[in-house]
Amino acid sequence: MFIIANTGPFALYRWEALLKDWRLFGDAFLYTILLAVGSLVVAMLLGIFFGSLSAMQNKLLNIISRIYVEFFQNTPLLIQFIVVYYGFPLISPLLTFSTTTIAILCVGLYHGAYISEVVRSGIGAVPKGQFEAAYSQGFSYSKTMRYVVLPQAWRIMLPPLTNQIVNLIKNTSTVAIISGADVMFTANSWSSINLNYIPAFALAGFLYFILCFPLAKLARKLEENNKKAYTR
Repeated sequence: MFIIANTGPFALYRWEALLKDWRLFGDAFLYTILLAVGSLVVAMLLGIFFGSLSAMQNKLLNIISRIYVEFFQNTPLLIQFIVVYYGFPLISPLLTFSTTTIAILCVGLYHGAYISEVVRSGIGAVPKGQFEAAYSQGFSYSKTMRYVVLPQAWRIMLPPLTNQIVNLIKNTSTVAIISGADVMFTANSWSSINLNYIPAFALAGFLYFILCFPLAKLARKLEENNKKAYTR
């Protein structure tokens, strides 16, 4: 049993090798957080913008919003990475971007489509009388959204929005396909060199877990609070 414990995939020396290179995974973890924050900013801006467009009584703007949402929701994120990373430079050298920029843009655009749907649903849940009241006070559409509708819709949107943030963090792992130095790419490259696959991917899974689990718990708590608020 002692021999098996020291020669199998869970052998102690494999974990010791991982511990020696902890800084490599630490840097990858920080890089993953950077990608997640940058992508979230892009996704939130796009989601609020296109979600607000879809709620307007304007067919052209609704069509523009639907084209964006349907395109990004119905094409795989990996294909979007490949097209931007490999395809765009073939069109023009000016369309050559850094790996970090591509990751933030692709993940942000992809999840912006989903957040747009969350925003649209949240706005749709606000009574129409709130719009009419704001317009009667001379508010423009943008001011109505900013000061009246979105603050009310925020409480409704927060639980599904938090779930989207969890999905966004996990989807940053797709940057590994274009050699982005995130947790997944680091685990894959390190384990390929050292042949220590179990420790590398166990650590990668743990790092994603400590980012996503608190947010998932928060989403469930917010959803429960919303249910209690509307059942009183």
